[in-house]
Amino acid sequence: MGLSFIGRTLKTTGVISLLVLIFGSFYYGFHPTLSVFTGIVWGMINLYFLALLIRTTLKPGEIDKQSALVILLLKFPLLYISGYFIVTSDYFNPLLFLAGFTVVLLVIVMKALGRTLLKLDVNMNNKQESIKSV
Repeated sequence: MGLSFIGRTLKTTGVISLLVLIFGSFYYGFHPTLSVFTGIVWGMINLYFLALLIRTTLKPGEIDKQSALVILLLKFPLLYISGYFIVTSDYFNPLLFLAGFTVVLLVIVMKALGRTLLKLDVNMNNKQESIKSV
């Protein structure tokens, strides 16, 4: 799959979040939809920082410790403290926020399932092997 999978997942989730915000506001009201939308955005930010942390720390060669530390200080304290205040506030519904957070995970599963059923990764591996043999 590769690291581009995460970028594609974030783009797809962003489109879904906008659709949820637009159509959910009409069907369920603004406040419940805002809780779901906030959960989706929080999950996207979490996935983005996690991918950034992995790219920074698990690359060949020397690790940029300062960048990794900055990402760690942004991701864990700020993101999780903001998540705590969102869940404990009276403005957002915690269950709907959690449902929104799981949308990112659902998109990951659906994209991986689609790639498996279409055998996209198998075709890519076969192409790479044929290029190496030439």
